[in-house]
Amino acid sequence: MPRHTISVLVENEFGVLARVAGLFSSRGYNIESLTVNEDPVDPTVSRIVLVTSGDEQILEQINKQLNKLVSVIKISDFNGVDILERELVMVRIAVDDRTRSELDGIVNAFRAHVVDIGPRQVTVEVTGDDDKIKAFIALVRPLGIKEVVRSGKVAMARAIQLNSDHRGRRESSQEKVQS
Repeated sequence: MPRHTISVLVENEFGVLARVAGLFSSRGYNIESLTVNEDPVDPTVSRIVLVTSGDEQILEQINKQLNKLVSVIKISDFNGVDILERELVMVRIAVDDRTRSELDGIVNAFRAHVVDIGPRQVTVEVTGDDDKIKAFIALVRPLGIKEVVRSGKVAMARAIQLNSDHRGRRESSQEKVQS
């Protein structure tokens, strides 16, 4: 099933996240990734970025149900929109004298950061899209992964969208939003 990234601007009030999550669970829709943060410019507003799977009919139902929630200000469905997306992962990896230099090479290749060092394990922070994170995890798995913690995806539309003949054009935020 196709994956969809949706950004929902909501009033920053008690229970709004529970109402959004409840909307999904009550209809049997799965949330694959979920991040929420207060808007740094306007603390009365929060942004929820969620990833879900479903066909166009399911996506249409999700958008309709979200629009019914009083605290929802704006829904940006990134379907068909070129987006910037990132996720953060911290991976605790077993190391010894033999594997420490191998891990250093992988960390450098992925532009990752060592955030904690112990005598037998190292914690590395990696930021990137899903493919980059999966590739990093696949490379360090043979070394011995002790723990993995992932944030949810954050996403926003690119400032310049490519149309079908590949000429760049700027879009206002209204043009990118599908309600």
